[in-house]
Amino acid sequence: MNASEKIRHQDGFAGKGDDFYEALLAAHEGLDDEQSAALNARLVLLLANHIGSVPVLREALALARAGVRSGEKGSDAGSGTASKNQNKQT
Repeated sequence: MNASEKIRHQDGFAGKGDDFYEALLAAHEGLDDEQSAALNARLVLLLANHIGSVPVLREALALARAGVRSGEKGSDAGSGTASKNQNKQT
């Protein structure tokens, strides 16, 4: 795997990652859990198509799954429940 086929671990948002997170929460606003899951699935497929590197996507899947299994905080980010809970806190 060459350097372009590895997950970027540094901040790829130039310090504006919160802007994307806010947009992600807004996209889930008003959706039920099923609709929220469908939005997440569509988003994953769109971004996977944009990335276009199976090795990078496999690494991303492994990292995401490891986070869910270890119970990392935010492992449900973007789900309908996470969106609703986040909105209650703001």
